Amino acid sequence: MGEAILEVKGLKKHYPVTKGIILMKQTGAIKAVDGIDFTIKKGETFGLVGESGCGKTTTAKMVLLQEEATEGTILFQGKDITHLPPAEKRKHRGLVQAVFQDPYSSLSPRMKVGRIIAEPIVIQGNATNGEIKQRIAELLDLVGLRPDAGDLFPHEFSGGQRQRVAIARALASNPSFIVLDEPVSALDVSIRAQIMNLLMDIQENLKVSYLLIAHDLAVVQHMSETIGVMYLGKLVEIAGSEDLHLHPTHPYTKALLSASLAAHPRDLKEEIVLKGEVPSPLNPPTGCWFHPRCPEARHICAVKVPQMIEVGSNHKVACHKL
Repeated sequence: MGEAILEVKGLKKHYPVTKGIILMKQTGAIKAVDGIDFTIKKGETFGLVGESGCGKTTTAKMVLLQEEATEGTILFQGKDITHLPPAEKRKHRGLVQAVFQDPYSSLSPRMKVGRIIAEPIVIQGNATNGEIKQRIAELLDLVGLRPDAGDLFPHEFSGGQRQRVAIARALASNPSFIVLDEPVSALDVSIRAQIMNLLMDIQENLKVSYLLIAHDLAVVQHMSETIGVMYLGKLVEIAGSEDLHLHPTHPYTKALLSASLAAHPRDLKEEIVLKGEVPSPLNPPTGCWFHPRCPEARHICAVKVPQMIEVGSNHKVACHKL
């Protein structure tokens, strides 16, 4: 078993809901993330999958220290980073970078690509102009862009090329960990595989670790060693990528897999249609939060919160039917 780079324990993010203008009174809380645990090993990818609004991006923001955790701890390289002072946060951000969903909005349209890539290096403040130029050239080559790309503006590139620029910028400060928040969902299908393969090549060469967030299970399975399935702020299943594909155990995981495209048209899948809508994180159901939509729900599911239990090697599930 490899050494952990990131350990998340009992992590919660609750947003208070208040009433009144002057004497604000808290009337409840939106439970965006509600007590999750997972570990990411050095040089590996942990995929976080689930429907929109399930808490994946909030989890990423807490790892990136863009959001303060309500409860729980985040250990990075063995150090507790949950509540770092501002100076320590800046240092941490050099080690942890992000690539976001939309390359159109994540790159400044007023800056040339070379300057965009150089920004994290300049912020670190320990490189000469010559070293910065050399680093930009290395990064452009690494992500498969031509040397003169640094002199152009983002609007002069296609969507896939812009995402390559975003990846180069994320790598500029030599991070050991990158959060990939829906890195290919805004791209044409023909370009997605190229960007996924580029990210996997970079990981192999630089031994960088990824937290990959996506709602597309096929993308997550292609890139991840381990996958966590998230529903309404909670992790319901964690397993190795292949194990999850062959032996999905939680009813929600089965439904997600049935909704994803088959690898081949001949591969027939049983379609599982979930009833109802995703409940509100402001007023979640009692017991298992998935029980109102679960095709396998029993009486206990409405009463008792299921605990995450081991069902195999590196395979955990939170479900009463086990």
